[in-house]
Amino acid sequence: MTAKSNAGWLKVVGLGPGAEALITPEVSAALADATDVVGYLPYVERVAPRPGLVRHGSDNREEIRRAETALGMAAYGRRVVVVSSGDPGVFAMAAALFEALEALEVAEPEWRGLDIQVLPGISAMLAASARLGAPLGHDFCCINLSDNLKPWSLIERRLRLAAEADFAMAFYNPRSKARPEGFERALEVLREACGPERLIMFARAVYMPEESLSVTTLGQAQPEMADMRTLVLVGSSQTRLIPRPVESDKEGGEGAESESTPWVYTPRSVSGADA
Repeated sequence: MTAKSNAGWLKVVGLGPGAEALITPEVSAALADATDVVGYLPYVERVAPRPGLVRHGSDNREEIRRAETALGMAAYGRRVVVVSSGDPGVFAMAAALFEALEALEVAEPEWRGLDIQVLPGISAMLAASARLGAPLGHDFCCINLSDNLKPWSLIERRLRLAAEADFAMAFYNPRSKARPEGFERALEVLREACGPERLIMFARAVYMPEESLSVTTLGQAQPEMADMRTLVLVGSSQTRLIPRPVESDKEGGEGAESESTPWVYTPRSVSGADA
């Protein structure tokens, strides 16, 4: 491919965690002006079809090829939006796009002249944290538990170091059908490093009709509580739980009751720190 001088542009955007109301106005404006939308098929299908818009869906493991396709269309004058869920810079397409761009511009430096923008979205970890209270209210780290693109030994080392540093933690892609044993091992590592009483939270399909939230401890957590649509949060030693009152369960029939998901938060100050 050779970059051309034209009025095309490329925007890498985040569609948020799933609810249309959480797509930013900036991203909505880019989608309204686009000639092409490129991305993983389920994300592309979240963009409503309209005259003048071509949707290009592809498999989840074709990030670099997808990025090259998007760059090529923008180079020839198309207005291209590359979509990711959540935020495009968090384990998503922004990094893949720049990786592809860097490879192209080694041979043809004019590629760096393309009009490229990254538009932020609401990430799954921030959406999950908001639904639960404020478990990421102090220092935290974020780790992708998938070992597709890095060795499990590195994941385990980062888990241990994050626990040693007493970060709250957010985990993406915790448990795939192909590698269910990974999350089981992650829980073992966390129990060893943090103890069985440390709070752990499971937020699945946040802000969607099928949303489910649960709060438990590492000692009670089971691997089956997570899948690839689940964002897992683990508190620091400072993280606290505030129980909420029992409420009526309308779906359970007259007189049925259910316990509300408790609020969880991590204080902004650390015990023992100077005022």
